[in-house]
Amino acid sequence: MESNRSRFPFPFQPYPIQESFMEALYTALDQGKVGIFESPTGTGKSLSLICGALTWLRDYEEQKKQEAAKLLDGPEKKCDAVKENSTSRTSEPDWVSEFVQKKAERDIVNKLKDEELKRKKREERLEMIRHNAQLRYAMKRKASEEDEAVKLLQLSKEGAESETHNPEEEGLIVAEYESDDEATPKTRLCDEDDDEDLEEDHVTKIYYCSRTHSQLAQFVHEVQKSPYGAAVRLVNLGSRQNLCINPEVVRLGNVQMMNDRCLEMQKNKHEKQEKASDSERKRQRGFAKATCPFSGFESLMAMRDEVLVKVRDVEQLLQHGRETHTCPYYSTRMAIPAAQVVVLPYQSLLHASTRKASGIKLKDQIVIIDEAHNLTDTISAIHSTEISGAQLCRAHSQLSQYCERYRSRLKAKNLMYIKQILFVLEGLVRTLGGKVGQNPNTQSCQPGSELLTINDFLFKAQVDNINLFKVQKYFEKSMISQKLFGFVEKYEGSGVNTHSGSKNKESRRIEGLGRFLQTLQNKPTDVSEQQMAVEDKPIMASPMMLVESFLFALTNANKDGRVVIQRQACLSQCSLKFLLLNAAVHFAQIIQECRAVIIAGGTMQPVADFKEQLLFSAGVTEDHILEFSCGHVIPPENILPIVLCAGPSGQQLEFTFQTRDTPQMMEETGRVLSNLCNIVPGGVVCFFPSYEYEKRILGHWESTGVLQRLESKKKIFQEPKKASQVEQVLSDYSKCIQRCSNAGGGQTGALLFSVVGGKMSEGINFSDDLGRCIVMVGMPYPNIKSPELQEKMAYLDKNMPHVGGKSPGKALIENLCMKAVNQSIGRAIRHRGDYACIVLCDHRYARSGTLQKLPEWIQSSTHTPTTFGPAFASIRRFFLEKRQRPPL
Repeated sequence: MESNRSRFPFPFQPYPIQESFMEALYTALDQGKVGIFESPTGTGKSLSLICGALTWLRDYEEQKKQEAAKLLDGPEKKCDAVKENSTSRTSEPDWVSEFVQKKAERDIVNKLKDEELKRKKREERLEMIRHNAQLRYAMKRKASEEDEAVKLLQLSKEGAESETHNPEEEGLIVAEYESDDEATPKTRLCDEDDDEDLEEDHVTKIYYCSRTHSQLAQFVHEVQKSPYGAAVRLVNLGSRQNLCINPEVVRLGNVQMMNDRCLEMQKNKHEKQEKASDSERKRQRGFAKATCPFSGFESLMAMRDEVLVKVRDVEQLLQHGRETHTCPYYSTRMAIPAAQVVVLPYQSLLHASTRKASGIKLKDQIVIIDEAHNLTDTISAIHSTEISGAQLCRAHSQLSQYCERYRSRLKAKNLMYIKQILFVLEGLVRTLGGKVGQNPNTQSCQPGSELLTINDFLFKAQVDNINLFKVQKYFEKSMISQKLFGFVEKYEGSGVNTHSGSKNKESRRIEGLGRFLQTLQNKPTDVSEQQMAVEDKPIMASPMMLVESFLFALTNANKDGRVVIQRQACLSQCSLKFLLLNAAVHFAQIIQECRAVIIAGGTMQPVADFKEQLLFSAGVTEDHILEFSCGHVIPPENILPIVLCAGPSGQQLEFTFQTRDTPQMMEETGRVLSNLCNIVPGGVVCFFPSYEYEKRILGHWESTGVLQRLESKKKIFQEPKKASQVEQVLSDYSKCIQRCSNAGGGQTGALLFSVVGGKMSEGINFSDDLGRCIVMVGMPYPNIKSPELQEKMAYLDKNMPHVGGKSPGKALIENLCMKAVNQSIGRAIRHRGDYACIVLCDHRYARSGTLQKLPEWIQSSTHTPTTFGPAFASIRRFFLEKRQRPPL
């Protein structure tokens, strides 16, 4: 015990299960395995991950340092070994052996000296920053304010002096594309593309990712409170939507539009730096292009260093960025190489192109994926993509106008690929039943849907003769999507080519583009409310980026994906959607590059399909997987899980699609809840399988007086439809329970109606009186009639082994249901002294195969009485005992 405490620094005496967790984690990292770790919420999983992983990293760095010092202190010993090895080769002349020996000696010593020098320089730099941060911060802030004032004054002067003129368009034209194998564009988009030679070496680090920014913020706060909080170099990554401080970009709201605008500003900044002298710029007298005032190189470098010496969450990064007038988005990315821990959302890690754009390198690094219960679905969702008819037509129109305007300045190879992209776009629009070159809002289509394999879709679009791999490479190398963005930004809205005195053919084309793009944005007045909702979605300034993403998806293997063609009455509302069926093909890249991968969650059960679909399919062998699952820190008597097979009147509880809508079933459910509300103190959280069923059953209860009876015992709250209202509802729910607890009287607490998979089934903590009883009404099976789900089932049946005589497709349905159940019932029991009752209202939960899919700590305590009487008696006894003997 004592050795464990000294090995794993912890802010308090850890529970035995936490020590076991950290030991298993250390082993997985040290042996380079894929670890599956299940630790219920409330058992200190985050802290165990932090202390276990950082202890391993500390030991690993110390080991490397000792090895380097040993070799540097005694390089002659190493050289003697080299000499002994070389002299054994008696067939070689002495001068050859001597040369080889000396060269080996020099190489070893030089390499070690370089590594040691880099390490010392990094430590010296960080130490210097720690001592001088406050002084430099004050000086830098003052200097930054003065510099920005001068810049703004200069910009205003340049803007006043500018007149109507055609700004240089060199940046809008794609560079010469010399060959398919080796194309090097002559212009670069922004500072992110600097030579790799100048890039700092990446130290061994831990990439920690989770599902939401609030979960990441919680993890960062745990790091700050841990024994490693003062010394660890942690970088918190986020999207521009979370980290941008430029008001002009932030006001756009939509993340894709923010990305487009930021990249355009970086491009303008790069072009501005490459311009000639000020006098030459004045002679050109063009419009001043907007650049970002928060991306000065020196400021970014300074904030990068400050980020590394103090652990900050996103809010603290934003505050620091505003105070120092420096971009947190780019400065955090610049800090990645020297960081020991990088905290980032799922998308930034699980998507290859996003990793590359962010500067993330996984080679021989550690990856920890937390809240990973839905990892397979998350990877599939990230790599699935959808594009509308309006966006396809918009992209075709933009690229056509671009091609016409710059035809004489584009090289043959560029023209060839642009023509290919236009041809592909025509084919994609044709599959929706429309034509390019016409307003998509006025084109009618035959409603319906179709699901095709990738190859069948390419045949249907008549683009099977196009090499999409080469087209994708052209997109990446030429940056045509970004060039097109700059072109559209320049001419959209102005409509005409203002630098010319007369409207020639070229300017009329641009005017046509402006008018056409305007029609795509203007919403017709005679559309239905549903159509209005679709139209209200912002159309990104560069739909070609979506086209690029969709075409990239089509390069997946034919068996790994499907394309859904969804036709509506109007072409603009039709869509093409790519569905990824095999998530393992993308996860395999992460597995192959990393030293070790840890997949953690509060409820990872059922884990069999997870291993089969994601790990084995990615090439991971059973002996390379380390599984760890621990119980809860609460004593067994603090939880009472019950499968309720029948209601108070003896009606069997079975919420199938055929029986759940019957008045008898809805009334029996009301009687169950009424009885529970009579004996359960504090808060009761009731989960329904869908929003539709919640609406139906609550409507029935209101008409039959059930809601009034429930209201007499518990104040009723309902999960809001808008995510922005969740916090307010939870606050009111909490205050009501506290008020009832203090005041006494008729109402004994509150009843919260929620939905499985909704806003309150994940990430919300119903600890203590907020969740004394969790009620699960029915089994939340997914919609088996969904074409996407049917295709996924068919794929699994064809490609995965059949276990226990059950098809993988049917197993998927059951596992999706039970994963959702486990997430919802896991909202209760948040700490050692907490207690709660979990009521599963459906006799099907009593099946042995279903019970085995519950978390072990719940499964081992589950009771399955066949009638309501004994179940009700045990629940009453449970809460009476808790009232008489309060938990420690």
